[in-house]
Amino acid sequence: MKKTLFDKVWDAHVVQKIENGPDVLFIDRHMVHEVTSPVAFLGLKNRSIPVLYPERTFATADHNTPTINQHLPVEDPLSAKQLKALEENAKAHGISYWGLGHEKNGIVHVVGPEYGITQPGATIVCGDSHTSTHGAFGAIAFGIGTSEVEMVLSTQCIMQPKPKSMRINVNGQLGKSVTPKDVALYIISRLSTSGATGYFVEYAGDVFQDMTMEGRMTVCNLSIEMGARGGLIAPDQKTFDYIDGREFTPTGEALEKAKAYWDTLYTDEGAAFDKEYHFDAADIEPMITYGTNPGMGMGITKNIPNADQTQGGATTYKKSLNYMGYNEGEDMLGKPIDFVFLGSCTNGRIEDFRAFTEVIKGKQKAENVTAWLVPGSHKVLQAIKDEGLLGILHDAGFELREPGCSACLAMNDDKIPAGKYAVSTSNRNFEGRQGPGSRTLLASPIVAAAAAVTGKVTDPRTLL
Repeated sequence: MKKTLFDKVWDAHVVQKIENGPDVLFIDRHMVHEVTSPVAFLGLKNRSIPVLYPERTFATADHNTPTINQHLPVEDPLSAKQLKALEENAKAHGISYWGLGHEKNGIVHVVGPEYGITQPGATIVCGDSHTSTHGAFGAIAFGIGTSEVEMVLSTQCIMQPKPKSMRINVNGQLGKSVTPKDVALYIISRLSTSGATGYFVEYAGDVFQDMTMEGRMTVCNLSIEMGARGGLIAPDQKTFDYIDGREFTPTGEALEKAKAYWDTLYTDEGAAFDKEYHFDAADIEPMITYGTNPGMGMGITKNIPNADQTQGGATTYKKSLNYMGYNEGEDMLGKPIDFVFLGSCTNGRIEDFRAFTEVIKGKQKAENVTAWLVPGSHKVLQAIKDEGLLGILHDAGFELREPGCSACLAMNDDKIPAGKYAVSTSNRNFEGRQGPGSRTLLASPIVAAAAAVTGKVTDPRTLL
């Protein structure tokens, strides 16, 4: 029988099928952080149950971590408590723990690929919705809840109904300044935030084949924002080259055996999907969001749509625009902004900092803009220094912060003040997502850089 890539990986991990129920799925890698794990570990303690395979579990601190003065004690008592709990739980169960100050510390979905924990054909879970990032390697990766975190810790399995399958094809040549982030935001704008609900998405076509691994991670990261359970891309030579030689990548005979399996990870010709979409790369331009969900996005040169041009009710749509302080039919170009955030598990990798730096090189940060530039890991931070990007940033008036989730979700000190506008390279623009009353415009690192030096929403193609 012809199988999709998703079918191949899922079926290979089914321990037991439950009639008229979910599958019992074996999990290869389990990533944990300080927010969703404390209650799960407490559940194990109350039942006197150990972690079954501690060597398959990896813990890092990211959500509650400050991005300045990480050598000092964390001031927020709740954050400090959660960080301490993660450290103690990891030690008690023999789990690899990369806390503040550790050379491997960083955002969970950045460090996983960096150290070869993420591998093709694996099943990967984490108590975090953007676990879909790891699908860029041909893995089945998805977020789970706290009770499921406890289930995986204790059994290395999870009970899950098998999602339906969707393939999204994008072919052709991307235009100037159009990045993987723009491709993802374009797809979400076309499908809406619920358009892939109940599906696992495979991305296919020229555009994804041509992307770097970091670009593919950005696309898969945003799969969840159109309602998908996750997204994945078939592994290829780029994938194998990326993971080659990393700490947790197999070596020797084990690597040869793994590669033989990885070579089988593609969708068979003629395999059927439950739903399929086709898009033309030429239709995509640099994107910007204007509302309060990631589906409310458009090409940066377009006007904000009228309510009758959008899906959903007019009342909800107008409420969203009212929150943002925008009106139907307005241009986004020229809208003033207050903050720029470069970072998160979506765009906190070295390629994102290279792209940002390319735009701001030789220019100066706008006086009205506060910029938070936050590497996704210490490895990214070191690369910024090694490649000479830090000097370029400093010359243009920017400062670099320390690794962490930062302003993506305002669970730390990096919060956008109420009423202020932030061009953000993160993944969500919900009301209050980056701080109570904050207003978020999702965009690529290139669009963020253009806004940072002009103080307003700017088409980066006019600067490059």
